[in-house]
Amino acid sequence: MRRLFLLVAAVVLVDTMFYAAITPLLPQYSSDLDLSKSAAGVLTAAYAAGTLLGTFPGGWFAARFGVRPTVLTGLTLMSVAGLVFAFANDIAVLDAARFLQGIGGACSWIGGYAWLISAAPAERRGELIGGALAAAVFGVVLGPVLGGIATAIGPEPVFSTAALFGSALAIWAWRTPAPPPTTFPGWRRVGAAVTVPAIAAGVWLVGLPALFSGVINVLAPLRLDEIGASGVVIGAVFLISALIEGFITPSFGRLADRRGRLWPMRIGFAAAAVMSLLLPVPEVVVVLGLCVVLAELTLALCWTPAMAFLSDAAERIAVGQWFAFALVNLAWAGGQVAGGSGGGAIADATSDVVPFGIAALLLGLTAAGIAQSRALKSPPAGGTREQYETPAA
Repeated sequence: MRRLFLLVAAVVLVDTMFYAAITPLLPQYSSDLDLSKSAAGVLTAAYAAGTLLGTFPGGWFAARFGVRPTVLTGLTLMSVAGLVFAFANDIAVLDAARFLQGIGGACSWIGGYAWLISAAPAERRGELIGGALAAAVFGVVLGPVLGGIATAIGPEPVFSTAALFGSALAIWAWRTPAPPPTTFPGWRRVGAAVTVPAIAAGVWLVGLPALFSGVINVLAPLRLDEIGASGVVIGAVFLISALIEGFITPSFGRLADRRGRLWPMRIGFAAAAVMSLLLPVPEVVVVLGLCVVLAELTLALCWTPAMAFLSDAAERIAVGQWFAFALVNLAWAGGQVAGGSGGGAIADATSDVVPFGIAALLLGLTAAGIAQSRALKSPPAGGTREQYETPAA
């Protein structure tokens, strides 16, 4: 179990590292390529769009051919996209490479998490999800560091390392024992499963924090740049927030195992709503940076319990863990696309206050809905009734 956990953690770490490397580079790309906020939002959201498109094909691939080939496919796509991103200087090519990287990320996350959870005891599911998610967060930590280095030395050597990391992880995955492929239940059953109340609730609970994160990832770096922050400072802001989030995320996973999935999220969504209202206000770099850090930390209270909630619900209806993490990808990607490109477009047409205000409204309503949650009729094996509460309609 330990070796498998370390493999999955390494895969998601590398994936998120190259995903997040663009954050401090965004102002430079905006300047060099004369990008509007909308165009910058499209570049940021292209990864999530690829993840969105690749989610169910990746899930089908995992069920049909197995989790290990799915992870290997994801690593290959990430490596190729990294090489393209290293040398491209046209926005259309950069968007396409980022999109391809997102498809690879969908395969890596679905295959990796399904591989891990299929071997995990039910009572440790939240802990293991939280541990692997912490590795992904540390990838987000390293990503802005790489991006900050790329602002100084250029993107070529930084993004070329994606191929080296991908090759090393592929060899590791190839030598790690994996379960045989499962039986794909058919698209009709998959479609019906999405309408199960707990599944639908889980998709929303994963997707909404992703939307808020997408708004932050586009507007916060640009706002920091506007009020005088350098690329290094912007990278440092996201570095600090991700470091803290990475250290505390496993604790939230253990908390979700012991106290139920929704209890941490009630606090997280409410706190995120408050921070979304505050983010457009500061005019000083230090104050805005602190608000970004606090806003990112509120998301840590939501991510792991929401993923565990969705994993539990998928087990209950016996569809397969690939389905749960395909939906995690789908919800995350949909939220990132809506928050990144939509938030940027709305900010272009109005101001930053409007997209942050919309996010605050949705987060607050969700926090209130969770507080009025009801228990599902019968929890799956290994869980408790409280863990499978779902917001009342």
